Amino acid sequence: MTQPTRRDRYRPMEFIGISFAVGLVAGLVVLMSTRDLKFALIVLAIGFIGTLVVMAMFILGIKPNKEEIVDIEEMSAEDKAGH
Repeated sequence: MTQPTRRDRYRPMEFIGISFAVGLVAGLVVLMSTRDLKFALIVLAIGFIGTLVVMAMFILGIKPNKEEIVDIEEMSAEDKAGH
């Protein structure tokens, strides 16, 4: 079995980073407009979690192309042969 590429290994970190950036922007906007740190942290957390959930739902909704299906079947066959 081939090793995953660096891009494949860091893809989850990209999604977490994007979610954090969206949450941070939302938190900063609330902090600058209300000057309430607790409320800003709450909005930051809600923005982070909400963005992460929405992106995960979009990722689950993507239909794999033929190359991905072949790759999944090969990996599945290797797992069955190895165990």
